[in-house]
Formats: sequence, structure tokens, C-alpha cells
Amino acid sequence: MTLMIAPIALSYLLFFWGAPSGRVNYGELIEVKVLPDIALRKTDGVTFNISQLRGKWIMLVVDSGMCDESCRKKLYFMRQIRLMQKTEMGRIERVWLIDDDKIPKSGILKDFKGTVLINAKGSEMLKAIPAKISQHDHIYMIDPLGNLMMRFPKDVDPSRMAKDLKRLLKISQIG
Repeated sequence: MTLMIAPIALSYLLFFWGAPSGRVNYGELIEVKVLPDIALRKTDGVTFNISQLRGKWIMLVVDSGMCDESCRKKLYFMRQIRLMQKTEMGRIERVWLIDDDKIPKSGILKDFKGTVLINAKGSEMLKAIPAKISQHDHIYMIDPLGNLMMRFPKDVDPSRMAKDLKRLLKISQIG
């Protein structure tokens, strides 16, 4: 008799007093919004629209072209987190929106090859990206449909971010 009642009693105890928090993601889910598909320019002068990356998950940073230590750290984490996804890394793109007139040094370009560098100063794209304090504080995620949907905290924990991205890639039926 005790064996039959124990699972039911345990389930009630867990339901009323031990319920898990329900949040499994590390990144902050933000109000989903489609980013404007406006023509911007890459740092090499080629025209670029965010829709060119539709079908891919996008890790995005907003920062100065001077790229201080915190900027380099975010770019490094994005590169490494993408590599950590192994066979799935082809589903991920990295984008750096440069919000000033500064041109990144060639060493930065070499170190973070593969990152799409966009001149976005004064663009509607920058106005569409929410921040708690500064856009420079976050790494953002854009889903394969072009929706801005998540941001990671200022001092991001790359292993937890990689875990979130792995989960997104696993459950995503698109991109």
C-alpha cells in the first residue's frame, strides 16, 4: 500500500513545494521584433541586407570600430561558441554592427575572419536593437526568420551561452 501511495504523495510535494523555476535559458528572451531589412554597407563597401542571412542563426554585436578589450572579448566568444557547435556551426553567422566611423584595425579583421562587419552608424537597424544600458553590453541572437529574440548579459559566460545556442539549434525546425 505504501508503495502505491508514495509516488502520488511525492508528486504532490514536488508540485506544491519543489516546483522548478521553469527557466532553462541563460540568455534573456526579449520582445521578438523583425529587424528592418535596409541596405547597409559592409566595411569593404559591398551593399548588405540582413535578409541575406535568412535561414541562419545570427550572433550579433554592436560596437565601435575601435574595438576595445570588451569588444574583442565578445567577438572572441562568438567565434569560439560557433566553433563549439561543431557540425552545426554552418547554421550560425556572426555580425558586427559598427556604430561609428572608426575602421577596425587589420589585426582585428584577421583574428575574427568570417565575421560580417557592417557600417551601421545612424541606421534604423541600430534604433531597432534594445539595450538595458548600452547596446555595447550585449551579444544578441537573431533567429533564422530575421527576428531579434534574445540577448546575453554584459559579462557573458561563454559555456552557458553555447549551451543556449546548442539548445536553439537542436529544437529549431528552420535554419
